[in-house]
Amino acid sequence: MKIALDAVGGDHGPAPCIEGALQAARESDVAVILVGDETTLKKECARLGCADDRISIQHASQVVAMHESPASMARKKRDSSIWVATEMVKNGEADAVVSPGNTGASMVASFFVLGLTKGVERPAIATSLPTVTGQAIILDVGANVDCNAKDLHQFAVMGNEYGKHLFNKPDPRVGLLSIGEEDSKGNEVTKEAFKLLKASSLNFVGNVEGREVYSGIADVVVCDGFIGNVALKISEGVAETISKLLLKEIAGSFFGRLSYPLIAGPLRNLKRRIDYAEFGGAPLLGVNGITMICHGRSSAKAIKNAIRRAKGMAEGRVQDLIQRNIEDSLARPPVQL
Repeated sequence: MKIALDAVGGDHGPAPCIEGALQAARESDVAVILVGDETTLKKECARLGCADDRISIQHASQVVAMHESPASMARKKRDSSIWVATEMVKNGEADAVVSPGNTGASMVASFFVLGLTKGVERPAIATSLPTVTGQAIILDVGANVDCNAKDLHQFAVMGNEYGKHLFNKPDPRVGLLSIGEEDSKGNEVTKEAFKLLKASSLNFVGNVEGREVYSGIADVVVCDGFIGNVALKISEGVAETISKLLLKEIAGSFFGRLSYPLIAGPLRNLKRRIDYAEFGGAPLLGVNGITMICHGRSSAKAIKNAIRRAKGMAEGRVQDLIQRNIEDSLARPPVQL
C-alpha cells in the first residue's frame, strides 16, 4: 500500500508531514511517498532522522500557497506537489493522496486529474465529528456552496457507504440537516431532498436539527457545503473556547487547582475526543481515487491518522462501492416531487 503525501503544502512546512509519515509507516505498515522539492525534503528528512526505507521522495518543483487561486494551478502549476501527488494516484503509482495544503487546490487537482465517479455530479468533503455515542459523518463541508436536492441525495449515498466502512455498520442512520424535525421545515431544496431520501433504500431517520448533530441520532448528516463548512468552523471554535474557558476557571480557583489532579484524566480524554488530529483528514468522495484533505495546520499526529484512514479506504474499496451504489440509485425510477 502506497500513499502519496503532499509534504510541502501545509502551514507548518514539511516537518509535521515527514514525522506523520514516519509514524504511519511504523504503526500501519504503509509506504509513504513524500511529494515536494527533493532538496528541501532530503534536508528535512536528514534533520529529523527519517531513514525508514518505506519513506521515499518524489520531486515536485512547485507549491500551491494557501492564498493562491486553485483554478490557476491547472494552468500554471502542474508541477506542484498536490498535482504531482494526485497524478501518482491516477497512474497507479500510489493508492491514495493525502494533503494538508490548499483545500481548493486538492479539489481542483482531483477533479481534473482523477475525474468524477460515473454518475456523480458533484464531489463532497466528508468529515467526522464527535458525538455522545461515538462519532458521525457530516457532508458536504465545503466542496459545494450551492446544491440541489439531487446533489444532497447523492451525498447521502456516498456518505452511507463511507459510514459503513468507518463505523463497520451495515446500515448507517442517515439524517438531513435542517431547521426542524418535521418534513415541512427547511428551504425548498431540503424539502425536496427529504422526499428523495425518504423514498430511497437508505436508513433515513429524517431531519436533524443543528443541536442534534452531536447527540448521535444519525451516523451520517447531509447538507450543502456552505452550511456544512459554517457548522464545522463554529464547532471547532466552540470546542476551543470551551477548553480555554474550562482551563481558565480551573486556574482561577483554589479548589479548581486542588481538584485538577483528579479530573486531569477525564479532561485529557475529552480533549482527545474533540481533537481534529484524531480524525486526521476528510475524504473527498465522488472522485475516481482517494483524496484525503487535511487541516492546513495539521500536526504529525493528524497526518499519521489521515494516512491510516486513506489506507483503510483503499483496502475497503470504498470508492468502488460508492460507484456501485450511485449506479443502483440512478437505475431506480425518479421520485415525483
